[in-house]
Amino acid sequence: MSTTAAAAVDQPLVIGGREFQSRLMVGTGKYADNDTMVRAIDASGAEIVTVAVRRVDLDRTKEEGILFHLDPKKYFLLANTAGCYTAEEAIRYARLAREAGFNEFIKLEVIGDQETLLPDVEGLLESARTLVKEGFHVMAYTNEDLITALKLEDAGCAAIMPLASPIGSGLGLINPYTVRTIKRRLGAPVIVDAGVGTASDACVTMEQGVDGILMNTAIAAAQDPVAMAHAMGRAVEAGRLAYLAGRMPRREIAIPSSPTTGMLD
Repeated sequence: MSTTAAAAVDQPLVIGGREFQSRLMVGTGKYADNDTMVRAIDASGAEIVTVAVRRVDLDRTKEEGILFHLDPKKYFLLANTAGCYTAEEAIRYARLAREAGFNEFIKLEVIGDQETLLPDVEGLLESARTLVKEGFHVMAYTNEDLITALKLEDAGCAAIMPLASPIGSGLGLINPYTVRTIKRRLGAPVIVDAGVGTASDACVTMEQGVDGILMNTAIAAAQDPVAMAHAMGRAVEAGRLAYLAGRMPRREIAIPSSPTTGMLD
């Protein structure tokens, strides 16, 4: 089903007052070349594309740079603070992104451990509160912890982004219960970020009722990134529609799928 067809039975995704039809967001790192990146993003159907401010050349005129190939009229470019390990760093790079011509949205990452790349909750909350006060629409990457998610929402974040599993792991959704609980308790959009490895992971994640998924490595590190991007786009739509449709009850006994009344002897 196309994104347009999926949207016909769903409401748009609204973050910070902006509407989006696609519920898949994609990153720009780890691609073999810029041509592959652009073709994969196109195939995904994503509208929101993230860019790591700390890791890319912000000069949009250089053809070898990522930003040269991303038309801001076609994609909603979402700056992120990947690679920041303190609140001070994250705040500095968010401000740099705004000065470099990005919009008021920021995907906020404050990493607490270099091995696992899990978030630093204290630094995340500190930087989120500061950036919200400065007018940013903060989309906060966090662990799958309800209390942290509630605090981030209370701080004014435009979206909460719990991980499915550690960044780049491809392990899929490890704790569906906690992610469902976060979605149930929050009013802000919940976008699962990190850990999705393949299309079935994306579908299962969306079936939890979350508002969207952000992914990078699952597409960029696939043997065929363009084909995987296409698969991911369809999987996100399928998972969302399955959630809206409501699955059948689980049972531990078999029940005939055809009627038993009026059977021929």
